[in-house]
Amino acid sequence: MGRRITRSVPGRAAADRAEPPGKHASDDGWAGDLRAAIGCATSLVAMLLLIDGISGGLTTPRAVLWAALAVLLFVLLLPARVTAGEGWLASRGLLRERCVQTDRLVAVRWSDGVAQRLVLRDMDGARVELDPRVLIANPQLWRLLDAGARVSLGRGTLLCGATALNQLSRRIDGETAEAVFKVSGLE
Repeated sequence: MGRRITRSVPGRAAADRAEPPGKHASDDGWAGDLRAAIGCATSLVAMLLLIDGISGGLTTPRAVLWAALAVLLFVLLLPARVTAGEGWLASRGLLRERCVQTDRLVAVRWSDGVAQRLVLRDMDGARVELDPRVLIANPQLWRLLDAGARVSLGRGTLLCGATALNQLSRRIDGETAEAVFKVSGLE
């Protein structure tokens, strides 16, 4: 009889790894931040190579050093890509992705340090750190995180963090009101 040929569907592997169905949102400003990181790293290596070339000291080891320095700058400036859906929030960095179940949160806190970070931890021990400015700039991300956190509060699993979420909520509300006033000309 006839032979049956099966072919893989293009994009099937990517679809299997995609986010769960339902509403989801991502950081709208991430692509611009990525372009800025690439631009800064490229400008640095171009300026260093140009200055070294004009001075006559450009050698292969020095060019490799300048390129490595530019790559290091890119890695430092590369922002994490934040996505969220119903019951989850993920932050994808350069090497790995971290994901928490927002409807199973046990702690939300502010991290100490130079750059303010919001640290989320769920019942499974998963942990995500993110810049609160991402949530401020992307209201849909905030709504999905807030909805999941409210479920955690209702279940009684969120033991530490209601204050941090209230502070962030007030900050987002203030930023939103300021943006509305600015757009409407009522500053």
